[in-house]
Amino acid sequence: MGVAGVLGAVFGSLAALFVLIVIGAAMLKSSSHTDTTTPVALPSYEPSRTDEPFPSHEPTHDTSSSQEPTQEQTQEPTQEPSQRPTERPTQETVTPPKQVTLNTSLKNNTLYRAGSLPRVNCRAGNTNIFSHSQLKALILKTGRCMDKAWGPILQRQGIAFSPPNYAVAAGRGRGACGDYPSAGSMVPYYCPRNNTIYASTSAMSRGNGNARGYGQIISWHGGIISMMAHEYGHHVQNITGVMDSWWQGTMNSSSQSGKLALSRKLELQATCLGGMWMRSVASSYPVPSSLRSRLFWFYAQVGDYPGYPRDHGTPANNNRWFRQGWERDKTYQCNTWLAPSSTTS
Repeated sequence: MGVAGVLGAVFGSLAALFVLIVIGAAMLKSSSHTDTTTPVALPSYEPSRTDEPFPSHEPTHDTSSSQEPTQEQTQEPTQEPSQRPTERPTQETVTPPKQVTLNTSLKNNTLYRAGSLPRVNCRAGNTNIFSHSQLKALILKTGRCMDKAWGPILQRQGIAFSPPNYAVAAGRGRGACGDYPSAGSMVPYYCPRNNTIYASTSAMSRGNGNARGYGQIISWHGGIISMMAHEYGHHVQNITGVMDSWWQGTMNSSSQSGKLALSRKLELQATCLGGMWMRSVASSYPVPSSLRSRLFWFYAQVGDYPGYPRDHGTPANNNRWFRQGWERDKTYQCNTWLAPSSTTS
């Protein structure tokens, strides 16, 4: 099966455990609930002077998403992102681009030099999350917006960028890392084996089995899109080497508690990166203060489900790290690997 296959299988099964805490009936009644979460002492990471960004290069990859599978397709996406040839200057003497040595470690990854995401125009419109066609269209459209935001800041650091693929089904499907949704789960998942985000629109909006759907907690489409931004965060971790380093750390850990601690840091970092992206499109999406409060509240409901392994973090820490990405708005502020263990429990 190989390392990639083992990694894909383990990561897919971990993603299946990301379910929602059942919330009180009173909290479900009102969509006008205001945020009562008080500010927290958020962990931070200050880069040294040697962490200044590298000189920028011209992008060499087209960051538009490829055509995606439709309806109930179960085959893996096969279309690769298109590429543009780099234009050759007319001068005879060409100065080669500066060679960059990337740091793929967990604590000092080159990702942390990338800084803030640019503000991109990404309008959501009046999408009905209970309509497969409308929600799928929104997922693919906002996925292209994520490409436009993440691509340039990663490429400026010398990180090779290519967008993820998507497989979005109305009901169920079979992906490279397993079924989606998994039994008793509604969550989408990112498969590093083929760089694909898999999602079921009906499971996310209406739930699956005993698992409550996102749409039953927050009917605004920003809730689901923020979860897709979390999955995109896993893609960022994959192409920057964070995921490989996490996997090596997991394999080298001699205890189950150590493996779970690493999993929580990986997941909470993806949540932080998702928060950064939601902030980057807030003015055009749009996310006014009332919806921002709802979004923060939503993340206080997401986390490890009682009785399941503690691999994604408590609801309080999911809220903490989403707000960290939103409020601190820098990639180095999403360095969960240097954060106190209390913030990644």
